[in-house]
Amino acid sequence: MEYSLKQLASIVGGSVQGDDSYLIQGLATLQSAGPCHLSFLANAKYTSQLASTSAGAVILNPASVESFVGNALVVDDAYVAFAKLTHIFEKKSSSSGGVHPSAVIAGSAKVSPSALIGPNVVVGENVVIGENTVLGANVVIGDESVLGDSCEIKPNVVLYHGVRLGHRVRIHSGSVIGSDGFGFAPMPDGWFRICQLGGVIIGNNVDIGANTCIDRGALDDTEIADDVIIDNLVQIAHNVKIGRYTAIAGAAGVAGSTVVGERCTLAGGAGIVGHLQIADNVHITASTMVTKSITEAGSYSSGTPMMPTSEWRKNAVRFSQLKDLALVIKKLDK
Repeated sequence: MEYSLKQLASIVGGSVQGDDSYLIQGLATLQSAGPCHLSFLANAKYTSQLASTSAGAVILNPASVESFVGNALVVDDAYVAFAKLTHIFEKKSSSSGGVHPSAVIAGSAKVSPSALIGPNVVVGENVVIGENTVLGANVVIGDESVLGDSCEIKPNVVLYHGVRLGHRVRIHSGSVIGSDGFGFAPMPDGWFRICQLGGVIIGNNVDIGANTCIDRGALDDTEIADDVIIDNLVQIAHNVKIGRYTAIAGAAGVAGSTVVGERCTLAGGAGIVGHLQIADNVHITASTMVTKSITEAGSYSSGTPMMPTSEWRKNAVRFSQLKDLALVIKKLDK
């Protein structure tokens, strides 16, 4: 499919420098783009590639377009414009609604005629599947679960019983929603399992990456609010509540009963221990371990920066000596 620059400009609310009838067939980086591609410049460190790019046109902000002589799509935010246009050029399945013959659907389930149910899908009792929702191959939907409209559940996803999804939720392969929280009572001779009686509630426009696990609540529900984005390999424990617009990067984990506010970011490998409160607009940097509640917005970090191993080993010994060193300094001050 081809689009003229004029058409693309109308989609992103921009203007065209050059030939607005020029046809674009896809998106590409500045380095790899050809004459049929539209590229973009969102990071200043790639500015030098503007002079050598073969792109038919480039998405630029007003400050960058002044030094560019080729076709350009001029917008206030080049990255957001690029993001919007990826939806235009995304290759999607052309399959219409329907149920694959190998799917197993309980008689009490209510499946919209416009939903697409793929091979070997299992849909449990009293499940509701909304309009235009797609269940990929081998998806399992547990009893009493509800999926809203236009959800996209990729192959091999499992939703346990009592999971509720809003509209336009995307869940990538291998993810498990509604598995048991890690609840066990200690006993002299081992552990006694605590039944997890809550569910999972996921809002609208939530995106969940591959192999991510979101546990069901012990008593109350685990809740993921609208417009949250979660990367691959993330662990969300039982009774956690994640506020709107929060983003969680890969390999991060949130322990049980912690409440994370709105518009927060957890970078890769970050961890939050249980029963904490995290304020709105908090940004946790990579590999940070949060061990106490955060009551004010801002950026928070822990750990040490990378250094040569031989140097780190020496400093690791000094970490254990900090208390003694502090006492010596205190005495010297006196």
